[in-house]
Amino acid sequence: MRSCFPSLSRWSRAAVLFAVLLLSLGPGGCGSDRSATSQGAATGRDVEWFIDQSQTAGLDFVHFNGMTGSFFQPEIMGPGVALFDYDNDGDLDVYLVQGRMIGDGKSVDQALIKPLSLPLRGRLYRNDLTVNADGTRTLRFTDVTERSGIDAQGYGMGVATGDFDNDGCVDLFLTNFGRNQLFHSNCDGTFTDVSKQSGTDASGWGVSAAFVDYDRDGWLDLFVGNYLIYSVDRHIRCAGESGLPDYCPPERHRPQASRLYHNNRDGTFTDVTADAGLTREFGPALGVSTADFNGDGWIDIFVANDQQENQLWINQRNGTFRNLALLSGTAMSESGTVKANMGVDAGDFDNDGDEDLFITELMTQGSTLYVNDGKGQFEEQSARAGVRLPTVPYTGFGAGWLDYDNDGWLDLIQVNGLVTQNLDTLGPGNPFPLQQSKLLLRNLGTGKFEDVTGRAGAAFKRLEVSRGLAFGDIDNDGDIDVVVANDAGPARLLINQIGNRNHWLGLRLVSADGRRDMLGARVAISRSDGSALWRRARADGSYASASDPRVLAGLGQSTAAPRVRVIWPGGRIEEWNSVPVDRYTTLLEGSSR
Repeated sequence: MRSCFPSLSRWSRAAVLFAVLLLSLGPGGCGSDRSATSQGAATGRDVEWFIDQSQTAGLDFVHFNGMTGSFFQPEIMGPGVALFDYDNDGDLDVYLVQGRMIGDGKSVDQALIKPLSLPLRGRLYRNDLTVNADGTRTLRFTDVTERSGIDAQGYGMGVATGDFDNDGCVDLFLTNFGRNQLFHSNCDGTFTDVSKQSGTDASGWGVSAAFVDYDRDGWLDLFVGNYLIYSVDRHIRCAGESGLPDYCPPERHRPQASRLYHNNRDGTFTDVTADAGLTREFGPALGVSTADFNGDGWIDIFVANDQQENQLWINQRNGTFRNLALLSGTAMSESGTVKANMGVDAGDFDNDGDEDLFITELMTQGSTLYVNDGKGQFEEQSARAGVRLPTVPYTGFGAGWLDYDNDGWLDLIQVNGLVTQNLDTLGPGNPFPLQQSKLLLRNLGTGKFEDVTGRAGAAFKRLEVSRGLAFGDIDNDGDIDVVVANDAGPARLLINQIGNRNHWLGLRLVSADGRRDMLGARVAISRSDGSALWRRARADGSYASASDPRVLAGLGQSTAAPRVRVIWPGGRIEEWNSVPVDRYTTLLEGSSR
């Protein structure tokens, strides 16, 4: 009989089995690929739902983590990935974060896994998408790092994207184990390093970050989630259950406070962390998601902390925030224990008009689903919804809500990789034995999910050390594709093969001058049957990654042009009637009639 779990040490396997037995009363089961009932899923049986086109499309990036056998903590925490249109040609380009050697005097010759190419730095790939005469797409990526001027220094962790100076071109913020970097787009395909003059070049260990207009002044501010106070000079040696050297748990180090930067509208930022009230409580931050969680029209900030209480920073509408995680039910598990919170994403999975939360966790803990009541109060429904059981055997990182089959219900994807060694697979051919497969959970539209990973394609079965995950319609064909950033391995470009068999609505929500994507804008899509889908323009969420800010909503079999209501970040509300389906439409703030 096929085991439900990847090959693990005896102790880890026993822990997983025990956790699964405790959860056996929940719905679903290990690998429970129950029969799909929706049109989108049913018609996808003749093809793999996602196929890896990284090699054929020229996305040939391979991450390097610099491991030498010293078990330095940063080796297991990167990298992230960004999907953004840096050249404003209408398709999504890719930025991939790179590592390097850790420690003074270390050379790549000492690395246990040698780099496949030099120099070691993050890479920008331009999307040279071709739409053929028959409507098919040909994807081709070109490495334009040299000509872009992006010189990513330091040990790369994550990436955030946003147009911080409102010039119509997307800028790039890089978090590092070391000094962070901000690259300003010159709107000609090149970037300038403005880290120091912008005031955002703090040193430490940043992981996830987000551009967010928290004060509704029309300029993107910046939140940076920091992890641990860690240095090679003070490296702590740890051992696993076997007694062999291994990576340390996060509690062996103190957390580093995250930072909030206010945009001064002149190309510089001011650190307002203390003034905003964010220094009172903090933890080892790994995931960040910004959304209006309590429905008051102001963007809030959720921070997922590793083995400590989460923070839900509710915007007080005066430049300050209040942490209501404990009162809202999102600080800990429903049993009152802290979890190893890593990736996080917000989305309205139950189509009731508010933002729910999904958080990836450590193996044996199971991922967490917090359901919003519309006023910022949450109930954990992980087991009831069928989310916890299939996620128990995995250590999740990148994750998010996506409607992969365009049936109008947000599904879940999670990419995984261990943080301590799997001794069963450790050997000369695998010196970094943290590999796990990926997960795809389908929303049944009843408040429950089913594990459909077995039908998602071979790419989901591949064992890798996955970390970053970004979402977007890479080939502009009307469904969501994903890019996976793997630690000490190749990036994966997973192209959706079935989503556009259903109808869809694509929206780009931009400022009145047509320049900037309005991150944080909320959209209500009213359909002919009277129901509504709520989506938002966002680039943050997941883990250390940035995604397509366009809204893509599945409409199922409906071809009726819906009415669209937009709540802009500044509070203005507008409506558009009969927005065309199966195409992208750009909506400018203030242009409705």
